[in-house]
Amino acid sequence: MDTTAHHRYGDELYRALIERRTVEPLRLREPDITLDDAYRIQLRMVERRLAAGETIVGKKIGVTSKPVQDLLGVFQPDFGILTSGMVRREEEAIDLGDLIQPKAEAELAFVLKHDLNGPGITPMDVIRATDYVTPCFEIVDSRITSWNIRIQDTVADNASCGVYVLGKAKADPRRVDLTLAGMLLEKNGELVSTSAGTAVQRAPATAVAWLANTLGALGIPFRAGEVILSGSQSVLVGVADGDRLACTIGGLGSCRISFTGRSAA
Repeated sequence: MDTTAHHRYGDELYRALIERRTVEPLRLREPDITLDDAYRIQLRMVERRLAAGETIVGKKIGVTSKPVQDLLGVFQPDFGILTSGMVRREEEAIDLGDLIQPKAEAELAFVLKHDLNGPGITPMDVIRATDYVTPCFEIVDSRITSWNIRIQDTVADNASCGVYVLGKAKADPRRVDLTLAGMLLEKNGELVSTSAGTAVQRAPATAVAWLANTLGALGIPFRAGEVILSGSQSVLVGVADGDRLACTIGGLGSCRISFTGRSAA
């Protein structure tokens, strides 16, 4: 694929985002699409968001846990860019009308106090550079019809970024064993799943170090103040009007969200 094709597909995905509709899988229309092509398409899509006035507020690693990999048929991590338009607050219901075909996942967010410039970043470097960690929800939202994705589709679609919510709890990662800390995910008061930090590439800080090194090799640093979503520790959960979700991580606290309205799909 050439630059013209990268821009065409990036623009198409951006329009789908704005118009709240889906497009056919890219891999079916471009059988030879590579991961490099997909990331160049992602870059174009993000550029369109920035040109519209959004700013970069962090990064995310996706497709890290086996349940999510099994569900989506994707068997390697990916990454995406978080922008200001994705930020939602815990005390405000998430308007499903802003989304297309949303699914929620619970994870751990790292908020940085120092820059991280890979390659060569270790999990301990991540811990040292972190201001605090907090439970969070990411509401992923594919612009690909019926979530019919493989790695190239979701990467091009900015790792299926939708919106995210940080919990109010702020924990020092040097005082909590993030690997063994257990997570409970509840939907409308019913237990949905349990997990621990080992679900994410053996440890959340390991996942963040991987992302710092992967992006560093591309000349993209982590900046102080950025939010880094370390990857889902839960199954993907469908959501509808009136649903309430809560995730609780032992030693850290909870994040609670609710939903209103109806999604586009």
